[in-house]
Amino acid sequence: MRLKATVTALAALSLVAACGSSPAAAPPVSSSAHSGHSAGSAPPPAALRAGERFVDLTIPQAYIPAAPHGGTDEYRCFLVDPQLTSPAYLTGSTFLPQNAGIVHHAIFYRLSPEQSADAVAVDARTPGEGWTCFGGAGVDGQTAWVAHWAPGAGETLMPAGYGFEMPPGSKLVMQVHYNLLDVDSGVPATDRSGIKMRLADGTTQLTPLQTALAFAPIELPCEPGATGALCDRATAVADVEKRFGAGSGDMVQDLNQQCQGGAAPKPGNTQRCDQPIDQDGTILMAAGHMHLLGRSIKVEINPGTPAAQTVIDVPRYDFDNQALVPLPKPVHVTRGDTVRVTCTHDATLRKQLPQLRKLPPSYVVWGEGTSDEMCLGIMVFAAKP
Repeated sequence: MRLKATVTALAALSLVAACGSSPAAAPPVSSSAHSGHSAGSAPPPAALRAGERFVDLTIPQAYIPAAPHGGTDEYRCFLVDPQLTSPAYLTGSTFLPQNAGIVHHAIFYRLSPEQSADAVAVDARTPGEGWTCFGGAGVDGQTAWVAHWAPGAGETLMPAGYGFEMPPGSKLVMQVHYNLLDVDSGVPATDRSGIKMRLADGTTQLTPLQTALAFAPIELPCEPGATGALCDRATAVADVEKRFGAGSGDMVQDLNQQCQGGAAPKPGNTQRCDQPIDQDGTILMAAGHMHLLGRSIKVEINPGTPAAQTVIDVPRYDFDNQALVPLPKPVHVTRGDTVRVTCTHDATLRKQLPQLRKLPPSYVVWGEGTSDEMCLGIMVFAAKP
């Protein structure tokens, strides 16, 4: 299912097919949803299965995030080395956000030997722990997404018999998105997050896993009655580019080109995108990812046809509950099928949420900041041999 089984920068996506947008009524905001970040402790991991072991890794020294370009977000990458000398599989992970108040999400990318050397060099020449890496792992070439964490997740445990391949010498990049909206500028926030990796002995053959991603654009106008410079779409896109680089503007353009066929953007609360599947296999786990303005997200296979299947349907999205979960029934797909992701956002939440109410009104497009938005379906997939 090579929608995007491996990822580099978001701007380098290759998505095709048709998208659309339509208005949708949103349910009322709950008192608990969209609170920002969950600081509760994760439950303990499940017991080890046969052939598995835990490997605990953490950032060597505490890091002080610093958002560049006048923004409130930093994406920082840290090299993670489990010191593998023989083949293994990653069969589960527990991300440990040491400072949950500023950690928005984390992604782990597996590196090839060449990319590992690049990452070591980047790390060595960058002051402090890690390096800034908006959009990806900060190294050339495709990197395999093998784990991630978002608020609400404890241990992500792969189904028995499955795992992400970890060849000898494999290293990971731990990309952490720091959100500094609530940080007092006079009191630097520090973080020393880590991960508990569940590794299975590679001498027992497991079915390899991939991560497939489905994207849709964001074209959310300012809330009714709101005014300001950023309510102009072009100005809002320029603001995203200023904070995260030209690649962020390319992402907005690419999503419109690939999902709208290059037609003029269609502003609206609800956006969707259809993408082709080019590989037979089975979707085993899934999650949806949006930011604080998200209301609902749905991922479907072959919608509107007799072969329609629902992967996930979250009618009341909660930013603090984004765990990757096993599907009640695995979804089998074949080459030529279509996957659709649909997201509904609500601009009026900007005036209701403590993290956003102090910000000026803005037309919201795809962006990497917590005050920007995303529409992303995340699927763990086993390809058919």
